[in-house]
Amino acid sequence: MIETLTILGSTGSIGVQALDVAKLMGLDILALTSNVRTDILENQIREFHPKYAAVADVAKAAELKIKVADTDTEILAGGEGVLECAGLKADCVLNSLVGIAGLAPTLAAIEAGNNIALANKETMVAGGVLVNRLAKEKNISILPVDSEHSAIFQSLQGCADKKQVKKLILTASGGPFFGKKAHELENVTAEQALKHPNWSMGAKITIDSATMMNKGLEIIEAVRLFDMPEDKIEVLVHRQSIVHSMVEYTDNSVIAQLGVPDMRIPIQYALTYPDRFVSPVKELDLAEAATLTFSKPDNETFRCMDYCREALRKGGLYTAAVNAANEKANELFRHGRIKFGDIAKCVERALSFPADNENYNLDDILELDREIRMRTEADI
Repeated sequence: MIETLTILGSTGSIGVQALDVAKLMGLDILALTSNVRTDILENQIREFHPKYAAVADVAKAAELKIKVADTDTEILAGGEGVLECAGLKADCVLNSLVGIAGLAPTLAAIEAGNNIALANKETMVAGGVLVNRLAKEKNISILPVDSEHSAIFQSLQGCADKKQVKKLILTASGGPFFGKKAHELENVTAEQALKHPNWSMGAKITIDSATMMNKGLEIIEAVRLFDMPEDKIEVLVHRQSIVHSMVEYTDNSVIAQLGVPDMRIPIQYALTYPDRFVSPVKELDLAEAATLTFSKPDNETFRCMDYCREALRKGGLYTAAVNAANEKANELFRHGRIKFGDIAKCVERALSFPADNENYNLDDILELDREIRMRTEADI
């Protein structure tokens, strides 16, 4: 079992729940990072006593440094401070940063020889080829924290040969607009889209769930985490969020991972693998759950999944392109500058951008990300 842990994005939903797990496990917290939420970070510093803490916002970092001057925690500032925390030697770095901002810290953590508990799906979406290459070179493990990929990872335990896998089945809650058609969603607000039926998540991820873009990103992530072709990854809408994902084998048997919708289960498994420990999560009562339903997703209304599949087929930097367009469009929608349906249109336009470079590095990914964001905003 690990002893020292760094959490990137400790003030977000995943980060807060990861600290719940770390407290139960008695882990030593080496470093914590946040973007701007220094009020929460200050409380975390006082409770968990990390050696380092970083705030991406430089001004906020300066304020926090004064507030926690009575502690032994060293405060680092800016993106460089986050990278420094990621590169500290720990048993594990849990990356729960939001968006492509998580990519460079993931690479820094791997470069330092740290195993990764990955909750930042954009790391694998935008830069998975680079991440996998470096992880192999450094001989480190990347363990998924996303509930769906953790479920697949758990369902693959005991699989002797990947050739025995027929397909991976990602489950989706369907978000707040399940059953709606495109014309019914023309004037929905961000407030409506943020009302997820099952999960407590940050704003960006919750909007991604409403558009089903999150499932498109998870298809890309599954391809890169499990080295599976895109056409062997299926999506089923499962409104109860009890079956977190499944693996179907060549003999047509299906192995699934079930549990109440609580992210502390996959967080803890990523930190304790291959062992299991007592969890703070309540026991699943299948009699109480009563009915588990599954249905095909509505790809005509929720088109982002198909655009993500197309990006995978096109190769190059197209997965980074659709990710960048979605991140910007998601932000614009949350600020009331575009309509809900415009998010998918922005993602589709990114597929027309020249992004077929196959020999790319981190700078290429970040430059394309900046260009796509600017074009997305300019096109509204």
